[in-house]
Amino acid sequence: MRGCHDEFFSEQKNTFALLPTDERIKAMQRIIGRAHVDAVLAETGHDKAFCKRLPSWFMVWFVIALGLFCTDCYRQIFRWLQSYRPGGIPGRSTLCEARKRLGNRPFLALLKRVVCLLGKPETPGAFYRGMRLMGIDGFVLDVADTPANERAFGRPKSGRSQGAFPQVRVLALCETGSHVIWRFLLKSISLSEISMLPYLIEFLESNMLLLWDRGFLNYASVFQARARNANLLVRIKSDRVFKPIQMLVDGSFLSKMYRSEADRRHDRNAIIVRIIEYTFTDENLPGAGEKHRLLTTLLDPQLDPAKTLICLYHERWEEELTFDEIKTHQRERPVLRSQLPAGVIQEIYALLLGHYVIRVLMHEAADKLQIDPDRISFTATLNILRCRLPAIPVNPSQQYLKSWHHKLVQEVSEEVLPPRRHRINPRVIRVKMSKWPKKRSIHRTFSQPSSPFEQGIAMLH
Repeated sequence: MRGCHDEFFSEQKNTFALLPTDERIKAMQRIIGRAHVDAVLAETGHDKAFCKRLPSWFMVWFVIALGLFCTDCYRQIFRWLQSYRPGGIPGRSTLCEARKRLGNRPFLALLKRVVCLLGKPETPGAFYRGMRLMGIDGFVLDVADTPANERAFGRPKSGRSQGAFPQVRVLALCETGSHVIWRFLLKSISLSEISMLPYLIEFLESNMLLLWDRGFLNYASVFQARARNANLLVRIKSDRVFKPIQMLVDGSFLSKMYRSEADRRHDRNAIIVRIIEYTFTDENLPGAGEKHRLLTTLLDPQLDPAKTLICLYHERWEEELTFDEIKTHQRERPVLRSQLPAGVIQEIYALLLGHYVIRVLMHEAADKLQIDPDRISFTATLNILRCRLPAIPVNPSQQYLKSWHHKLVQEVSEEVLPPRRHRINPRVIRVKMSKWPKKRSIHRTFSQPSSPFEQGIAMLH
């Protein structure tokens, strides 16, 4: 009997030796606190799930790490988060099942709980005349080419054929000064961005100035934004009609925006807006000599001169740079790894949580130097975090973690970019067509060999 007991306790000891430790995870808890993780697990009922090898609190951090080490396999990501212990690295299928067990709800709740607007009135580029600069725009992500993903998200279509991969559409409300994606919506590629817009407008606040492109402009959206007491600065399509009702001293004019043509004829339900028309005299600028138009709800030309607003509108491109950070530099892979729709959504949440962690570090570094957060290199910050996170020793003291975080921010603050040059680039791609046949639906279930390669060889002579 004693031998059995010894064997039992020995087995228990080995099991506990393989439990995940949290020393490296503690390093990120200054940004996403353990209390928040525990709260969302309790809120979603995942605090009751019990798995010694991969507890729920650890898997939350593992999924966040998916958004930081995007090109690495599961076992390698586990290595970044844990010191080496013989036999302590779970298999890929074990990690996959643990991801599946956790689901999506904890991460959506965590995003809503921890992601906040970082810009302060003194942050360069974050505010204009007391109004926080925000942008709304969308992007798409290619996902794994599986039947389940295709059913859930659909494929883009063109005149030639369907797209190569299923795609997810993401519409985001972004703080342009800090590049923080504050609120967002995920939908199938078949849904348009304009149909998703009302959801995000509901998050606008009275001290916000919203910048968006011409494709979003319609009466309902302007009315909804004004009902939230937010202001707008948007581009206008060339076919929209705005008749002057009052010319202003800076060359802009007041006009009325109507819900329909019938409302225009009866002059009812109108929203007073200000129209700014301009062109470029520099022949090297895109659109030189053409008419450009902006619509704004800032009606006073003394407080908001037209040229000031024209320059301010180009802050909208900061959101495009935010999307580039996520899609090009952080993700670093052409297609998301998850084979099922639930995993795809969880992976996107991980990308956004990882992006927020990076942006908080950049904001702390920029705040330390009192410069615009745009001047800190996103790629360098990401690489520094990837490099320093695994360097934390076993059982570090709180003083060590505090010092580690201080040095991390100090290192990030050394990655200051030079001021942006006055330059433009054409919106083109290097390769458009290929000599190879287009992948079709028949190729997705391509027949496989029925025997080993050498058994299929037949000599002709």
